[in-house]
Amino acid sequence: MTVQTSEYRSKVAPASRPAHIADGALVPAGTAATRDGEPYATVPVDYDAILLLGFGGPEGQEHVLPFLRNVTAGRGIPDERLEEVAHHYRHFGGMSPINEQNRVLRAALAAELTGRGHDLPVYWGNRNWMPYLDEALQQAYDDGHRRILTIATSAYSSYSSCRQYREDLADAVEATGLSGKVEIDKVRDFFDHPGFVTPFIEGIRAGIQTLAEQGITNLADEVEILFSTHSIPNVDADRSGAPEDGFGPGGAYLAQHLALAEYIVGELGGVAPWQLVFQSRSGPPQVPWLEPDINDVIAELPARGRKAALIVPLGFVSDHMEVLWDLDTEAMETAAEHGIVAVRTASPGTHPAFVAGLADLVEERLHATPADERPHVTALGPGYDVCRASCCENTRRGFRPALAGVAP
Repeated sequence: MTVQTSEYRSKVAPASRPAHIADGALVPAGTAATRDGEPYATVPVDYDAILLLGFGGPEGQEHVLPFLRNVTAGRGIPDERLEEVAHHYRHFGGMSPINEQNRVLRAALAAELTGRGHDLPVYWGNRNWMPYLDEALQQAYDDGHRRILTIATSAYSSYSSCRQYREDLADAVEATGLSGKVEIDKVRDFFDHPGFVTPFIEGIRAGIQTLAEQGITNLADEVEILFSTHSIPNVDADRSGAPEDGFGPGGAYLAQHLALAEYIVGELGGVAPWQLVFQSRSGPPQVPWLEPDINDVIAELPARGRKAALIVPLGFVSDHMEVLWDLDTEAMETAAEHGIVAVRTASPGTHPAFVAGLADLVEERLHATPADERPHVTALGPGYDVCRASCCENTRRGFRPALAGVAP
């Protein structure tokens, strides 16, 4: 089937260009609460809409290759290589679950905000597939909204999980011609907000019960908790977060995951040994990425006397394709090959605590909650409202225009 241009469009990485900055402003398109560049907003803002920022995913076999071309735009990857990844989607009928998950999350967040007395419509736009971000922004503008608070469907600091979404916002403002007509802020990174953390703790407790039902009760000796997240190139990890915060090798991305995993295990009373592991590596083998790979770790568990692995998708907001394929398919196959009982816990998804936590993040900005009163469970939080100028550099592309942060 030929996909018409009304259904998809090729996304080409735009060339670097000057950011549109209002006179005297340090933060492009920021509201009065953020445009001076201070890390935390101290002035309440009467936002009139919320915009969820999504990654996007195909919703049919004919969409798979066009979607993957969007994801890899500008890298010159031939379709033959893209098909190596396409089979993950084709295995599930060409359907990524991520769009439907965001539809449900959008509705749940809108209902939560309404229940708290906030008249804030929730829009949703994607980086790589319909509905595209510029279309969602244009719709919000056409509906009369001018001050928009955005929420990325990703919890951690890194180029792909934070700064690239801010670049997407700058691209959307450029594409729609709305520079100077809308003000756009973004909520802070929420990796250690209780609303994001609670579902993982509950999931591990449920997973422990599942293991017990299979006769595995000696957690300290027989079980390894594997906190899994997306691997990224070492150079991107090293530059994640603000350099002035001094994270060192692995940057904020690694530090945030480790701090959160340690907190969760502590809340569970140190029930079992744990590791932070990585998945979904791509790119040329000569480029170092964060390790160890989850499949390599699972293969080594029997030699250490482990009988079971409790797999926690710590890096993910929902059960999208990289959870369904890399964890539920590949990691489970590896576990079976090595005689390991494996249980995968749930991601936050639309857990009531997570939805409520997102609403809390919105209210922080509506009310200008002081930074020292904002909930966070690790010493690394709360994250910045306004990203620092040198946050999450992409060394291959440089500092492209990005909103919701100080312009470099």
